[in-house]
Amino acid sequence: MIMGKKQIKIQIKDLGFYYKNQQIFENICIEFENNSITTISGPSGQGKSSFLMALNRLWESIEGAKVKGTIRMDFGKGFENIYHKNYSVTKLRQRVGMVFQVPNPLPMSIYKNIEFPLKLRGEKNKTIIAEKVEQTLIESFLWEEVKDRLFTDAGLLSGGQQQRLCIARALVLEPQVLLLDEPTSSLDEKSVQVIEDLLLKLKKKCTIILVSHHIDQVDRIADNKLVLSDRRLVQH
Repeated sequence: MIMGKKQIKIQIKDLGFYYKNQQIFENICIEFENNSITTISGPSGQGKSSFLMALNRLWESIEGAKVKGTIRMDFGKGFENIYHKNYSVTKLRQRVGMVFQVPNPLPMSIYKNIEFPLKLRGEKNKTIIAEKVEQTLIESFLWEEVKDRLFTDAGLLSGGQQQRLCIARALVLEPQVLLLDEPTSSLDEKSVQVIEDLLLKLKKKCTIILVSHHIDQVDRIADNKLVLSDRRLVQH
């Protein structure tokens, strides 16, 4: 299934996901446009979260899980098979960020939450780190709210602020693809609006794939709408 004639970022062919002896979905063939928001909705338990995890190989830490098929992504030098035996998972997850349904700030300060991925990547220059922390918090519409308490516990933030912090933590490595698994499901209306505005802004610099059960949210922000049901991913 090809969405229009715009630049393609992700190509998926014959993708299937299995957990132990259960087939979650099968034979998914689809392409995702660059700089767009694609939403995935559908009944619970159909594998939407598993589909996202297939895109950054996060499922590999789940015992009994297995993926078949091919996923190729274009990170600027042509399409690369992310399931090639020699493809670096670390490099993949720097390029493909993920934000989960429940905010999961690390048990440390706001600043260190954003700094953490940079240090993991090997960045040691404190000036560069400070600049990237500030820039990412500004991008995530959070800077003005936390600039005077950067070194306080991130767990003291509100739910909406914590989710924006998690988005900022994913963005600090400048991923080209951003995966979000129902990131607003537990937030109040105001926080939902802020995050939707943020996603609309972010699609100018990355490709966004968003799992959402909220049809009104899908209608507000989606460029492409998909439904995962009965093991198939189809155009809405």
